Amino acid sequence: MLTDARLRVVLLVSVHAGAEERFLHAYEQLSQQVAAVPGHISDQLCQSIENPSQWLITSEWESAPPFLSWVESPEHREMVKPLHGCVEDTRSLRFSVLRETFSAKDAAGRRAAPPVRLAPRVGDGLVRHALTFTVKPGSEQSVAKILADYAAPEARVDENTRLCRTSLFMSGNRVVRAVEVKGDLVAALRHVARQPEVRAVEEAINPHLEEDRDLDDPEAARDFFMRAALPVVHHLTADPSRPPNLRRHMLLYPVKEGCGPAVASLLARQDDLAVTKSKAELEAGGGKGQHTIVSSTVFQRDDIVVRMVDMDVPLDRELAVAAGVSGPRAAAVLGRLLDAGDGGKKIDLASEAGLRRFLTDCDMEPVTDRRAADY
Repeated sequence: MLTDARLRVVLLVSVHAGAEERFLHAYEQLSQQVAAVPGHISDQLCQSIENPSQWLITSEWESAPPFLSWVESPEHREMVKPLHGCVEDTRSLRFSVLRETFSAKDAAGRRAAPPVRLAPRVGDGLVRHALTFTVKPGSEQSVAKILADYAAPEARVDENTRLCRTSLFMSGNRVVRAVEVKGDLVAALRHVARQPEVRAVEEAINPHLEEDRDLDDPEAARDFFMRAALPVVHHLTADPSRPPNLRRHMLLYPVKEGCGPAVASLLARQDDLAVTKSKAELEAGGGKGQHTIVSSTVFQRDDIVVRMVDMDVPLDRELAVAAGVSGPRAAAVLGRLLDAGDGGKKIDLASEAGLRRFLTDCDMEPVTDRRAADY
């Protein structure tokens, strides 16, 4: 997802038989509220001509950050509650707008607007998602042991979906769990939640959570996981072949209040620049060498920004690229967006010593990293 590009959101909805009128009424109420959300451009409601139970909601947004800010907000959770009793299943897909084509009639009135010509990104066939939550101070070691010791769930979900990798990190009392799925992310998450070993782990960490949750109450469980969700706002893959012996790091950025979207956008642009530069260097060298960053994923919700990077070199080999800054200007801008936490001093990202301190502080502690046998 390109943080500065227009965003198209596609929501596939399966409506309970007989609930179509209630669903339509709930949508009409919701659409009026969504129209007032900053960043929203338009939306459409469609019903399948083959199966009346299948509906499609599409919406367009100025960019990803305003949509993600809204969809993860308490206001959004309240808005969509009337839909819960009508809907059997949903699946949300999010796309950056790269190209547009208009009819000759429509194009005549749009010549003043620049055409959309964004470059496509290379993918690796995986969908990524993360959750984050905090545990009670003092319980970190107990939680880490619980999360590290459980048996891995069955990787195969169905003939089209597999759970490929689960990476779990901690920093202080914050936990971040990232999953990589081939196929349907929602189906994979539901599959994992039903596994007895996973259910046992979730129950074991319940007493240690700062925020109480009741997994036996479907509404309460849904609310908790919506609040814990840490969406992907940007991902790139420099080498889809996944070279062996990559080093995975999860960096938790100390963001100033209200600066989360700006930090995520800056990190996305810097990783794009770093990968473009390394590709050019490889081409100039006849394919010899390696990518510093093989893949990067930026997760963001409000002011929680986490960047997961797979690197071909140690973290301290390329300090600036590892931190997400490729030049002095980017270092200065990011430094102003981050909270040093010591009397308002700026974080030093311009010097080698400052970068080393920053990466030491931000690099989360790995707890477990599980991969499917054929990943």
